[in-house]
Amino acid sequence: MSQPFLSQDLPDEALLQAMAGGQEDALRELHGRYARLLYALGHRMLRQADDVESCVQDAFMNAWKHAARFDPARASVKTWLVSIAHHRFLQQLRDRPETALEIEDWDAPTSASDPTDRLMAEQAVAGLEPQHRQLVELAYYRGYSHSELAVLLGLPVGTVKSRLRSALNLMKARLDPSGLQ
Repeated sequence: MSQPFLSQDLPDEALLQAMAGGQEDALRELHGRYARLLYALGHRMLRQADDVESCVQDAFMNAWKHAARFDPARASVKTWLVSIAHHRFLQQLRDRPETALEIEDWDAPTSASDPTDRLMAEQAVAGLEPQHRQLVELAYYRGYSHSELAVLLGLPVGTVKSRLRSALNLMKARLDPSGLQ
């Protein structure tokens, strides 16, 4: 049985190390820190509460199982968790039967538990050049793959990838102008 500790005082990286060692309190603490953010992203992408709840739970279970694989040199814990959840949301979208949404339906603002995160993300996306904003919205909110975007937009896959990378770097710089992550 795992030994209790004051997980709320530990940095995210230490919590992941504790999770890798089987500390359930560490998982609970990370869930408390990041579940609202993941739910907000999930609601924006999936719009169905049951699907969002299932995907967020899957994402945290995946993080629990693979905590030992986390590499702080590659990403922050927050980024790692968002990435896990985002991949799960995309899979959920791909598993759904094809239903078209009007741009007003998927681009409409959604309420999030933490309005600061939502506003910051919306401002970062809104501040992009139109071609970058379109790619980010289609890839991250609609779930299109790089190859699907290339066909849809009539661009080479390499161009899609480089423009998306550029857009994400611009958003990252806007969200963290100090350069610290």
